[in-house]
Amino acid sequence: MASKQNIFLIGPMGSGKSAVGRHLARLCHLTFYDSDADIEAKTGVDISFIFEKEGEAGFRSREKESIERLTRLESIVLATGGGAVIEADNRRVLAERGIVVYLETSIDQQLERTRHARHRPLLNDTDPEEKLKELMLRRAALYAEIANIKVSTNGRRVQLVADEIHQQLRRAHGR
Repeated sequence: MASKQNIFLIGPMGSGKSAVGRHLARLCHLTFYDSDADIEAKTGVDISFIFEKEGEAGFRSREKESIERLTRLESIVLATGGGAVIEADNRRVLAERGIVVYLETSIDQQLERTRHARHRPLLNDTDPEEKLKELMLRRAALYAEIANIKVSTNGRRVQLVADEIHQQLRRAHGR
């Protein structure tokens, strides 16, 4: 069974979970995983294709399986998708099996970081700002509910965010 050695990154799209996770894994001498990349590797198609063919419900089912499996690994940093917290079982396993770090970011920062991305199916064919506001309204409390640590990524370099998390982990958890 996984231990509190695991670090799970949650937060909205564009908060930097994957980029920060890679740096943090190096700092902590842990293995990095990304649940979206895991789903793509298992299916052989990208997330947008899954959304197109199976809808959000199909994707969330695959995401739940990925998170269930990956959180059982030892000594990892896991970057989750922005909507991973929607599913109660995901919140439970993340909270039980590791230290949960919430990467907070503003809507403006999300817009800046996602504006050229073509692999964000929830932002396709919609007003991105309105959609991001709607998602944050629904998800912010869920992120906060399971977070052990909260760190703002607004206007900050990836390495500085990873360093801050690493320092907080060392202080709080003797890492």
